[in-house]
Amino acid sequence: MRKIIHNDKVFTVFNYILAALFLLIALYPLWYVVICSFSGISAIVTGKVWIVPKDVTFDGFKRMFEQKEIWSGYRWTILYTLVGTGINLVFTIPAGYALTRKTLPFRRAINMYFMLTMFIGGGMIPTYLWMDRLHLVNTFWIMVLMGAVSVWNMIICRTFFESNIPEELIDAAKIDGGSEIGIFARIVLPLSKAILAVMTLFFAVGHWNSYFTALIYLRDRGRQPLQLVLRTILLTSQMMTEGSGEQFDQLIFELQNMKYCVVIAASLPVLIMYPFIQKYFVKGVMIGAIKG
Repeated sequence: MRKIIHNDKVFTVFNYILAALFLLIALYPLWYVVICSFSGISAIVTGKVWIVPKDVTFDGFKRMFEQKEIWSGYRWTILYTLVGTGINLVFTIPAGYALTRKTLPFRRAINMYFMLTMFIGGGMIPTYLWMDRLHLVNTFWIMVLMGAVSVWNMIICRTFFESNIPEELIDAAKIDGGSEIGIFARIVLPLSKAILAVMTLFFAVGHWNSYFTALIYLRDRGRQPLQLVLRTILLTSQMMTEGSGEQFDQLIFELQNMKYCVVIAASLPVLIMYPFIQKYFVKGVMIGAIKG
């Protein structure tokens, strides 16, 4: 009996050590970016920055706030995220609920059609040509309408509704004279706060981190999202390896220091939002992805 208890303690200690190791591996890159954003570029280049900032300075943040492209990217990213997330929810949540209704004609065929889109795509060039024919290229709407319905998220919603909304409740509402839209708005949605929070987080983070769509479809630099501005700064700092002169070296130092500050500015809103909906996130993912 003592041997079993001892083995349990050893196993628990081992799990704690392993979890702490994984936590350190996951958090250290973010912590490194934070301390680099407050450190002098000379200390960063010479490898002196490991645990705490060295030669503490706020010059990187000052230069970042002076860049008009960054403020413009922030404004457009917030707009893309708010409008895009709203469109995603309006299309995905009702679609997931509709696919749970046995009265929906050709329900199995529609489910299969949506599933096929996860494995078969038209490709980048045909998609670009089609977007161009729709006059969406280099417009605001290309950023919020492309991918308006996520099939994967729609399947999670469908599974959630099937597992957590009793069919008897829907039948009782119909007996009381409720319509499908009324039942969905007044009964189903109030009981689905967990999946709504999860979908909002998924879509919002996706829009906030999106840069590839803007890279392909946006030619106007004034409409670029923050992530594309950050990408430009990172590529510029990496490519400027040749040159000479004091001004050139100073420009490289400024870009190297500013890129860490921009990474912090781009990641901070998501990091702030996550703790408030973490409980819904865990609950919604477990229910929507495992049950059923």
